Amino acid sequence: MHIRDRIKELRRIPARQLRPNPRNWRVHPAKQQHALRGILAEIGYADALLARELPDGTLELIDGHLRAETTPDAIVPVLVLDVSEAEANKLLALLDPLAGLAEQDHDALAQLARDIEFESPVLQQLLAETTQAADNPPQESPPETETSAVDPVPELFQVLVECRDEDDQRRLFERLSAEGYTCRLLTL
Repeated sequence: MHIRDRIKELRRIPARQLRPNPRNWRVHPAKQQHALRGILAEIGYADALLARELPDGTLELIDGHLRAETTPDAIVPVLVLDVSEAEANKLLALLDPLAGLAEQDHDALAQLARDIEFESPVLQQLLAETTQAADNPPQESPPETETSAVDPVPELFQVLVECRDEDDQRRLFERLSAEGYTCRLLTL
């Protein structure tokens, strides 16, 4: 099998000059946005965005929309691909899902996680969730029967945090809510 190299060049350009792909179907929740800001702050850019050159010379994104939106004033690495619009659409549709098909070696992930410490609490939490998910893969549910009259009560995983004062409580509530956590205020 002959595999073509479709990378024309690596360019470093301001992210704001990249044109978002109008067919981008990925949305980025607050939790992902916070995690990306954390990894960019701790490590920086360690992966290139993907784009194709349009007839007018502008670059249209294929992959990296959130990175470009998050750092519009940064000079970012962009791999310019020699692909048609149809080929770009194929990459846009399947690049992320293809990566998602990878399976996990739970022991290797746990060992790797033991050696990592992040400055960002958001990244530390994401690593803990990823490791926990690897340790507890979802179990297949038995098929529902018509005789089951009561839905099972879902498991809840909660953390109780003691704050210094009401202002500290409000700030933490707002931060965690913005990161996508379901929060309730309690005064005991």
